[in-house]
Amino acid sequence: MTADRQIRLQRDIAARPETVWRCFADPALLPRWFGPEGYRCDTREIRTGEGGIWRFDMIGPDGRVWPNRHRYFGVIEGVRLEYWLDGDDDAEAPIHALVELEPVAAGTRVTMTMTFPTAAACAGARDFGAAELGQTTLAKLARLAEGDLPADHRSRQS
Repeated sequence: MTADRQIRLQRDIAARPETVWRCFADPALLPRWFGPEGYRCDTREIRTGEGGIWRFDMIGPDGRVWPNRHRYFGVIEGVRLEYWLDGDDDAEAPIHALVELEPVAAGTRVTMTMTFPTAAACAGARDFGAAELGQTTLAKLARLAEGDLPADHRSRQS
């Protein structure tokens, strides 16, 4: 049973799926919104898409640094992507992350599901506030997709 090992986040975004997808797939856009409110991403390497990798440091509001590595697979352009998430090393089993985009009347429903290797790891993430912080991440994504895209990215959407 995986329910005790999962955190699932969902948000409807008032933008077309193509626009939301671009926020995940464009290496210039992804670091702009990814991570909770007040956090930033300093990218060391980024190649999105099937077989790609994103290595970055997430910097917290207090200056604390969390190394991250996303290794992408299971990518269906505009629909879903999967990646392994870890601390940019192989010290612990990675988290499986699944992002799904679904067209809805209001725009796009984004569902992010993280499956942790153990129930204890998931509980630790919940205690840290991962679900609440994840919702602020989706809020940043929504702000970008709903109106803060640079003009050169907007023109590709028409």
